[in-house]
Amino acid sequence: MISFVQHWYKKRFSDPQAVTLVFILIALAALIYFGASILAPIFVALVLAFLLEWPVAQMSRIGVNRTAGASLVLVLFVGVMLLTVFGLIPSLWKQGLSLLSELPNMLDKGLAMAEDFASQYPKYIPPEQLDTMVEQARKLMDTQHLLDLGKHLLGYSASVLVLMVYAILVPLLVFFFLKDKKELMLGAKRFFPANRQLASKVWEEMNQQIFNYIRGKVMEIIIVGAASYIFFAIMDLRYAALLGVLTGLSVLIPYVGATLVTLPIALVAFFQWGFSSEFAYLMLGYGIIQALDGNLLVPLLFSDAVDLHPVIIIAAVLVFGGLWGVWGVFFAIPLASLIKAVINAWPELPPQSSADPGEQEAADKQLESRVGQ
Repeated sequence: MISFVQHWYKKRFSDPQAVTLVFILIALAALIYFGASILAPIFVALVLAFLLEWPVAQMSRIGVNRTAGASLVLVLFVGVMLLTVFGLIPSLWKQGLSLLSELPNMLDKGLAMAEDFASQYPKYIPPEQLDTMVEQARKLMDTQHLLDLGKHLLGYSASVLVLMVYAILVPLLVFFFLKDKKELMLGAKRFFPANRQLASKVWEEMNQQIFNYIRGKVMEIIIVGAASYIFFAIMDLRYAALLGVLTGLSVLIPYVGATLVTLPIALVAFFQWGFSSEFAYLMLGYGIIQALDGNLLVPLLFSDAVDLHPVIIIAAVLVFGGLWGVWGVFFAIPLASLIKAVINAWPELPPQSSADPGEQEAADKQLESRVGQ
């Protein structure tokens, strides 16, 4: 067993560049894991600067000064974000409050239907189980639960102050990252080992893939969210804007997100129309949107940027989402692609080195005798 481990270690880590790559990956992972809360504005600014680098680079190619290009791109980006926030957030807030206020009525209606169903089919829903369900549902709307909800809202209000600080720091950091990109990269290279050719190879492979993925994911969120909102509005579904935004954001979690967002859409449609033709048309149209997203939009946007099995994608979402929350979910696929790129680029010894050490030594002696002859 010890010889097997030694042989595996020599095979995988005989190249000093492999050791350098492992050191860089461990250092970056530790920095993100332990410093995520402190360095969050810097990480957010790096992601935004990575996305905005392409238009700045295109403007530099046509002769626009990099400082002027970075300023123009950042002003346009901030303007679009402000229009989106102030135009969308108030409507979402109103619809969210309206949905919360109607939850007791929805709950009462659902309990009444459950009691009616239990009275007609007592074999399927025992009375004891129904009483337990009713009791648990009532607890959701009691006074103490509402007080706890108020405490959570107060905590959210405190986090708004943090967001206001980020609103100042992040654009400033993005501007300097875009304007002084070359100087900052040269300074950062001083902290990496000189023997980093393998790490550079992995980065070159991942750079375009990460950019294509993030750009495609942002476009997918906008397209799916807008299409869902338009369809919900045409169907006159209540809380159309809120449910449309939730549908767009659901694409952040592949496979799982669509399943999770289907439940509130179906519940709102059911309490609005019941089991009617409108309910059937809505669920049919929603299913068509999800099918077009998975079979047409995703292949067009991502092309070959993501070449991972669905099982690996779901596992990556669970693992990285558990480690880093929302950001881990958003970057789960790029991180999984990074691991795949590292495995593909990992150096190995020639095939003959994988033989048994005794057989390899005998082969070397035989080769030496042939050379001597």
